[in-house]
Amino acid sequence: MGRCAPDVAFVWRAVLTLGLVLLYYCFSIGITFYNKWLTKSFHFPLFMTMLHLAVIFLFSALSRALVQCSSHRARVVLSWPDYLRRVAPTALATALDVGLSNWSFLYITVSLYTMTKSSAVLFILIFSLIFKLEELRAALVLVVLLIAGGLFMFTYKSTQFNIEGFALVLGASFIGGIRWTLTQMLLQKAELGLQNPIDTMFHLQPLMFLGLFPLFAVFEGLHLSTSEKIFRFQDTGLLLRVLGSLFLGGILAFGLGFSEFLLVSRTSSLTLSIAGIFKEVCTLLLAAHLLGDQISLLNWLGFALCLSGISLHIALKALHARGDSAPKPLKGLGSNPDLELLLRSSQPEDEDNEEEEYFVAQGQHPSLGGQWYQSVAPFCRGETGSRSQPSTRMPGVSPASWDSALLVSVRRIAGRRGTKGLGAVASRWPCFALGGIPH
Repeated sequence: MGRCAPDVAFVWRAVLTLGLVLLYYCFSIGITFYNKWLTKSFHFPLFMTMLHLAVIFLFSALSRALVQCSSHRARVVLSWPDYLRRVAPTALATALDVGLSNWSFLYITVSLYTMTKSSAVLFILIFSLIFKLEELRAALVLVVLLIAGGLFMFTYKSTQFNIEGFALVLGASFIGGIRWTLTQMLLQKAELGLQNPIDTMFHLQPLMFLGLFPLFAVFEGLHLSTSEKIFRFQDTGLLLRVLGSLFLGGILAFGLGFSEFLLVSRTSSLTLSIAGIFKEVCTLLLAAHLLGDQISLLNWLGFALCLSGISLHIALKALHARGDSAPKPLKGLGSNPDLELLLRSSQPEDEDNEEEEYFVAQGQHPSLGGQWYQSVAPFCRGETGSRSQPSTRMPGVSPASWDSALLVSVRRIAGRRGTKGLGAVASRWPCFALGGIPH
């Protein structure tokens, strides 16, 4: 019976991961083919994108309201200075990336679009080096060469190549590199509170809409105003079908962002990256089978070379993340990042005595034996009146060992539950929130 329980848990996790990956595939592949199909009859991709942004904003606002009602906690709303100074650059880059990508569907095939968009990793790496989010290494140079070489092979002597569409989607990939670099910098600003993608989408969509509007006004405004499909309609049924089709695309766009969030939150960003590689393969196979896209052997070799570069990049990121999570020697209080996170945390976790139980079960430092918790707990609950009281000390324990034991326990909680665990410790153990470890 004891061996059966882990097997059931493993199977459940595998089934859950597979279900989330398939959900992500449905939205991601679905919106690609849906937008391509829609632009065949509706030749206003920028207006289509703007309507999608409005739908995403509507659903993200509704989601925030539901979460706020259920949790009774107010959602983050940025001030106007922070909104315009910090969010606007990311919103503008995202709007241009999405708008140019949808615009390219008027000219190029799904296969060429998919392959060219895969090169966004190339530009992300370049801008990460420029903004010093990555360090220049020989392996990164190899990644760049593999992706660039694969892109060249895929487009070389392609029978369905269109220079205008290729320029649009390549420009989208270039701006996408800026977009995801700025997005990473935005999400890393913990003081903004935009770590939840629903909050991020809620704040981005209005500025994205405004940023895309001038481009729409110049290239599509006059033509759309005289189109019988929207403003000069004569058939109400046709108008409703067009608006319904556009609204469905907005739902798919919101579902894509939400499914990515679910996949990352329930598994990891590495799972999303690996799933993204197989998604590109599935998209190309479906494009060749359903839409008749012509892909030569040289194109397939170029695609494989590009995917190998992307896979190498994912592997490097995974190894780098594993290196960062490895145990490191304990530092002094002033330079300890875990305690800095503790002091910045502001959201308590309401779990009955979970931290205390974990301290008892796991937090036994070799230099203190198994009894240090009984000495630490009274102080951290605020039951002692002075930091220097003998009751807060164990006989024969040096201050350095005391500090080290507390730090080890905090690190274990951080590794087990992330920053939420740190916030819970800060709220329940006042000694951390009031200036660190007693000595």
